Amino acid sequence: MMGEQTPVQTKTEISDAIVVSDPPVDIPSNPSKIPIRPQKIRKLSSTTEQKPLQPADSSQCVIAITKNRRRGSLKSTNALPQIIKPLSANGEIENALHHLRSADPLLGSLIDTLPFPVFESDQLPFLALCKSILFQQLAYKAGSSIYNRFISLCGGEDVVCPDVVLSLSAQQFKEIGVSGRKASYLYDLANKYRAGILSDESVVKMDDRSLFTMLSMVKGIGSWSVHMFMIHSLHRPDVLPVSDLGVRKGVRMLYGLDELPRPSQMEQLCEKWRPYRSIGAWYMWRLIEGNGISTTAAIVMEGGHVQPLQQIEPQREVQQHQLQLLEPINGVGNLGACVWGQ
Repeated sequence: MMGEQTPVQTKTEISDAIVVSDPPVDIPSNPSKIPIRPQKIRKLSSTTEQKPLQPADSSQCVIAITKNRRRGSLKSTNALPQIIKPLSANGEIENALHHLRSADPLLGSLIDTLPFPVFESDQLPFLALCKSILFQQLAYKAGSSIYNRFISLCGGEDVVCPDVVLSLSAQQFKEIGVSGRKASYLYDLANKYRAGILSDESVVKMDDRSLFTMLSMVKGIGSWSVHMFMIHSLHRPDVLPVSDLGVRKGVRMLYGLDELPRPSQMEQLCEKWRPYRSIGAWYMWRLIEGNGISTTAAIVMEGGHVQPLQQIEPQREVQQHQLQLLEPINGVGNLGACVWGQ
């Protein structure tokens, strides 16, 4: 009897201290305690069985997670060159035209009647962004005049950098015709470069979504300006400027729409152009230029380089419904249909 009572008392004390208060003699003979005792025994046995399994399970999970991470990193590494491959790369425009002809017969017919697209620019990103800010709200001639004064003040295009811009005073900017607001935009851009938030190297390597987010943080640079910069300065292949008036008018004409498509509709209408929507936008500018349709400014033609002159774009610094004219990246005024000069 003593050999049988000892393990019962031990299990009872481990599982619940309250049970010890009951007389040990009554435990085996009391029917009300019988259903409780097996439950406590099962609880103890399950606990002891799980402990040795935990290290094995967690190690297997670590191995599985490590394998998945390695696979994910390999996939992302392989995809990066395709995302940032510019239209200026050898054979890329030919690939784009082949895709667009097969994906969109209407656009394919238009391609056969218009010149070959040209994407050339030797300006560094910082200089191109400075030029974008300087041309805001200005006609091409006035913008070019101020830009040339700015370059002369800095000592030439080759020396324009964040430190040089930050060394210029507000009075110096004012003397060359740059407003106080534009000067603050240039200072903000230069400060973000100096702080390491942006750099020419990182701008070139960033994927489209990250680049849009980072450039939109700069005062005076809105979504339209970012799109123009990505297309005409970085030659990104798959950028659709949905708010560009010229591209929207071109889409309306190409597909025979009754109304001008809203920016929210542009993504769906031009989905078939992926991954070369930048080329599709280029042909929309040429389409409306060839038909003499005015947008928000006169059209300037220089060879095969199409660029906007004057574009209305919402600014973060003002109320959401207020619009402000912005100028382009490569030295020509803004619009959605015009020519981007070198």
